[in-house]
Amino acid sequence: MEEGNRESGGQPRRTAKPELLVPAGSLEVLKVALVYGADAVYIGGEHYGLRAKAKNFSTEEMAEGIRFAHAHGKKVYVTANITAHDADLCGVEAYFRELSALCPDALIISDPGVFEIAREVAPEIEIHISTQANNVNYRTCLFWKKQGAKRVVTARELSLAEIADVRAHIPDDLELETFVHGAMCISYSGRCLLSNYFTGRDANLGACTHPCRWKYYLMEETRPGQYLPVFENDRGTYIFNSKDLCMIGHIPELVRAGINSFKVEGRMKTALYVAAVTRTYRRAIDDYFVSEDCYRENLTYYREEIGKCTYRQYTTGFFLGKPGEDAQIYDNSVYVKDYTYLGIVYGVEDGWCRMQQRNKFCVGDTAEVMKPSGENVAVTVIAIRDAQGNSMESCPHPRQDIFVQFDQEPAEFDLIRQRAEGEGEG
Repeated sequence: MEEGNRESGGQPRRTAKPELLVPAGSLEVLKVALVYGADAVYIGGEHYGLRAKAKNFSTEEMAEGIRFAHAHGKKVYVTANITAHDADLCGVEAYFRELSALCPDALIISDPGVFEIAREVAPEIEIHISTQANNVNYRTCLFWKKQGAKRVVTARELSLAEIADVRAHIPDDLELETFVHGAMCISYSGRCLLSNYFTGRDANLGACTHPCRWKYYLMEETRPGQYLPVFENDRGTYIFNSKDLCMIGHIPELVRAGINSFKVEGRMKTALYVAAVTRTYRRAIDDYFVSEDCYRENLTYYREEIGKCTYRQYTTGFFLGKPGEDAQIYDNSVYVKDYTYLGIVYGVEDGWCRMQQRNKFCVGDTAEVMKPSGENVAVTVIAIRDAQGNSMESCPHPRQDIFVQFDQEPAEFDLIRQRAEGEGEG
């Protein structure tokens, strides 16, 4: 049996700085994620991923994204992690041959049949085993290593102690990847049947309708038509809904568990969300590898910045032990939205920032420039022009190409946001 990697005292060795792996649902978000500190991104092509409603990448976009990443010394992983039926297998071989020509750094796969096809037609591409494969023990990890896998994504149900034990029983060259931030599915490692049952849209084929976030009532079989709400407090509770995972306050424990890659969930999130989460975890990881004291001193900053993202209340999931009702289930399905995304600076010429409007703002408004370095700069909107050079007092048209002048000049890839009023839907 292949085993390894305990220090004296039973703790896994602390090795290299873990990879920060971030989702990208579009080419724009891919570039933002990498500029704001991600070491790698995972993306979906137009087939065989679990986010059918995401924009996903055409072949041309994927090629450009991979070129951009490699030019910056970063990596791109492509998801192909559906639970495949026979009908889904027809085009897999051709798809993987197409991907092989693009040179992604890894494929993320859960289905053994799809795995075998990838090994046959694209043996040069690393394979990472998706959390959808329910990877909960070290023997499973060793099995996948024997098949040729480079990395295993741990199930979300594992505690830090369990992950550390897995790490202690597997060789150094088998990597572990773990979700540290984002939505949590109420089903085993995300393998949910409710969406298919209620709507005919299969979560395991990428078409999830998120029925775990709906409100439910109970009906006893001998009392048809009598719907009983499940109350935990005066507002009730929703028996499936989970809070969002956030481990920004536990970076040392994650590192000591021997995790090689810290994964953020959210391939359908905006560039603003991805940028804010990425740069916060980037800063936290880097600070910890300066010293644990440095990390501890900046905990307030990390929590404040992560709290500026759109979220649904936070939890540490299963990492610190089996969560109770209060730790896992939220009582309000409205997202907390502290900031509104105005746009990203694509370039600056003669003091004018080229942007694409994402939400309405006006001349005279105060906004905030969010920089990859972690700095936030308050600015005032001085002037707005449309693509033809006409002056505008506001930009009400969605995704309008505009030029904006601020009282302080942002740089390319800076994001512009504005404090939101109240709460909004995600």
